[in-house]
Amino acid sequence: MNPAAHSPMLSRLAEQRATGVLLRDTGALYLAEGEVVHAESPAAPGIEVLLTAGGRLSPETWQEAVAAAGAECATGRWLIEHRTLAAGELEISRLGALYDAAYFVLSPAAGGPSRFRHGVRHWFGSLGGVPVAAVEGETLRRRLLLESLWPHPRLDAAPVTVARSALRPAARPFLPRRQAAVLGLADGVRTPSAIAALLGRPAFHALVDVRRLAALGLVETPRGSTRAPARAPAWFQNIGDDPDAALLRRLRVALERL
Repeated sequence: MNPAAHSPMLSRLAEQRATGVLLRDTGALYLAEGEVVHAESPAAPGIEVLLTAGGRLSPETWQEAVAAAGAECATGRWLIEHRTLAAGELEISRLGALYDAAYFVLSPAAGGPSRFRHGVRHWFGSLGGVPVAAVEGETLRRRLLLESLWPHPRLDAAPVTVARSALRPAARPFLPRRQAAVLGLADGVRTPSAIAALLGRPAFHALVDVRRLAALGLVETPRGSTRAPARAPAWFQNIGDDPDAALLRRLRVALERL
């Protein structure tokens, strides 16, 4: 798997300080003045799911906000002005949804051409943008993290199936609550993204948990998956040449694989 997250077209749009939406088969990135303000992907729960399924807002309150301000692309501002959510809390949720969806939008596996529609705004409204380089860098970091945990990318879209050896709860090791919740919803039909939506969590969190569960032998790895770890490009390898930092990174990777 090619780990690169760089999109030449996206870089050009950033240089041009473009406003609009970049459409790909895997989702969409909304830009304002050349910065990313929102991201959407069918593989990632939207901010409405994170807020409602996560228990922070009731579905009724969310619908009220969209009905009152969605047509003006000011849903986020409405939630703040009506003191439904604090500005900081909403920003954390918005950025979480943005980076989560951007991971899938910038996937190397995306097929078809990219298209850009100038002037299109997101219905949630712009509360501040994120530089394109920061979004691409975080996407790459996440992809490399998954590879270091268990290098089988087909797990990310495949139905999560409990391994036969783990069907008896007594045979399972102790799991953190988050991983146990994911395993509890693994029925051989739901994908990591579907499980994330049910739990009201970002999809990437579910991907991490599924990879760790697979590394423990608790989740089946799809047949035919390759185990060729992604190699970071040279510019990424040069970050943090301090020997102590390099040692800590190696220890972290080793512990996560264990």
